[in-house]
Amino acid sequence: MTNSRVLISGAGIGGPALAHRLAERGFRVTVVERAGGLREAGYKVDVRGSATEVLRKMGLLAACQAADTGMRQITYVKSNGAPIAALPADLLMGRRGDDLEIMRWDLSRILHDATADRVEYVFGDAIDTLQDGLDGVDVTFEKGAPRRFDYVVGADGLHSATRRTVMGETPLSHLGAYISIYTVPNLLGIEREEIMYSRPGRLVFAYAMDRDQPARVGLTFASPRLDIDRRDVAGQKALVREAFAGQGWKVPDFLDAMDDAPDFYFDSLSQVDLPSWSAGRVALLGDAAYCPSPASGQGTSLALVGAYLLGRHLGTPGGFAAYEREMRPYVEKNLAFGRKMAKEMVPGGRLSIAFRNYGMRTLKYHPRKEQMIDKILAPMHEAANAITI
Repeated sequence: MTNSRVLISGAGIGGPALAHRLAERGFRVTVVERAGGLREAGYKVDVRGSATEVLRKMGLLAACQAADTGMRQITYVKSNGAPIAALPADLLMGRRGDDLEIMRWDLSRILHDATADRVEYVFGDAIDTLQDGLDGVDVTFEKGAPRRFDYVVGADGLHSATRRTVMGETPLSHLGAYISIYTVPNLLGIEREEIMYSRPGRLVFAYAMDRDQPARVGLTFASPRLDIDRRDVAGQKALVREAFAGQGWKVPDFLDAMDDAPDFYFDSLSQVDLPSWSAGRVALLGDAAYCPSPASGQGTSLALVGAYLLGRHLGTPGGFAAYEREMRPYVEKNLAFGRKMAKEMVPGGRLSIAFRNYGMRTLKYHPRKEQMIDKILAPMHEAANAITI
């Protein structure tokens, strides 16, 4: 089915990836994005397993490999900054074959640039209402004129407005922690290195691509679900300060830099687990449909694979059902992995931290360290390759 009109809400990863597939099939695609342009903020993301095959089929794997972060080392430190262990990043993160790590905005830019001449991008606007009918979806926008589309896809993230519009309020599955990520001055002087620092119930990480570039810092803390206003940035920053007060190392410097950060991000480690990803002529994609949480490291891969499959089936008889039927086992495997990693991401008590630090300190001397890491990371590889493209 060609020449049908499709509206995609969200110009992050899944939206442009779906637009790429649909444009190749002859659809007329519009992508609407609330932000005024491509988001230049963000963090590094992994593309693993089956998702790298999607990039290959899109003809974008080489461009993404050229933008790989090239992280060389992960270093664990004590509260005084002394190193506990330093290990090769590829070893510790278990990268295989064409697996890559890329800054989120680089991947977003690559996908956008590959589709900009065939896809209509509307920045600075958002869907206001959707009226799903037998022969189309009538859409009103916050700023633009009303339009009718044959299909609408929500690729608008964890807190998807599209999902809320067509499915009502759907509670997120809280995984017991919150995370904040933002840009800070590179006071550590690190280059293609990530520093990890743990305290009971808290994890701090910082990385930078170059000594002359800013660093990104992540602050994760264990917590039950909190009543947080997503629009109250000042309140979110106050929570982060309270959670990390007196935690040592460079944490006070990171907290001091928070107010000057242009890209402060705060959210829960949560999952989206829905019984269905579509209603009528509206479907969901990526985090809007099946967010595995940042703890999994698989959100970007799920978005890419989901875009490829939805792009294959959209507009065909029973297309949404076929998309879900093929995608669901892969999603379930990655949701399970995300739940597992959320428990391990934030360290427990001092004893568990000491045990982990001892393991990291001695690992580099182990003659079979590669095999040990492969065994530990086997669930990740299984999840990343749980579908054939």
